[in-house]
Amino acid sequence: MKKLIYLLVVLVPFAFGCGGGNKGGILSAEDSLRAVSGGQAVRIHDQDSSIQSFIRGFNDIQDNLDLIKEKEKMVTANSKDAEMRKTKQEQIVDDIQAMYDIMNKNKQQLANMRAKLKDSNKKNEVLEKFITRLTAEIDAKDVQIADLKTQLEQLNVALSSLNTNYTEAKQESAVKTEKLNTAYYAFGTAKELIKNNVLTKEGGFIGIGKNQKLKSDFNKEYFTKVDISTTNSIVLGAKKAKLITTHPSGSYKIEGADGKAEKLTILNGEEFWSASKYLVIVVE
Repeated sequence: MKKLIYLLVVLVPFAFGCGGGNKGGILSAEDSLRAVSGGQAVRIHDQDSSIQSFIRGFNDIQDNLDLIKEKEKMVTANSKDAEMRKTKQEQIVDDIQAMYDIMNKNKQQLANMRAKLKDSNKKNEVLEKFITRLTAEIDAKDVQIADLKTQLEQLNVALSSLNTNYTEAKQESAVKTEKLNTAYYAFGTAKELIKNNVLTKEGGFIGIGKNQKLKSDFNKEYFTKVDISTTNSIVLGAKKAKLITTHPSGSYKIEGADGKAEKLTILNGEEFWSASKYLVIVVE
């Protein structure tokens, strides 16, 4: 309820200043009353997606702050006396860490909102004030969490393992994202790939019918690094191509004129790289 009233205080002047009532298509008096009295989400016309985006961001941050309040209550309850702190030590540390993690999400959300407003190429004093109020609320909560952490440390609750730095957490998240989005590929003739310690031949009988497969200690230096979030095709320029590594058949196709293997097209990146982040293709 608090977040809706706060939202109306900030956005209603903007809404009625942009066309007068619902006729302008942004925020009607009916919607405002419904939001306050019924607790329903304010409806915004599709013509102003930036306002919708700000409302979603606002609600996300307010929900996160409400969640932090619940965590604070739990920490306070679990640290009332020495015996309780001793038995609930791990839970207390987890809850404090969760608060910092949620605050980092809030700060990232706020940074995204600032960036969107900056990129909108138009100055909007109402939304700027809106962001300023959110910033102040987040800063105040930061201070409260820091005070709670200090109180717990004075009660000998070990909190040295916490990651409280927003910049470090953001960098750690970026590293994890890059790792998740990183894959590698290599292609060439069977002879080339065997020579460069990518493939090996196994099975068969007296040299006949051997199968090509990825070596257990394959040469990773021979592979090309790609970002799977942006890579949707790999140029092969070959007559024929065969995948050696495992990738779901419906997640890719080999394309080219007259049956040639000019390129590998990835139809579903998430599915394609699900079984292996290394792709090996034998071409002719």
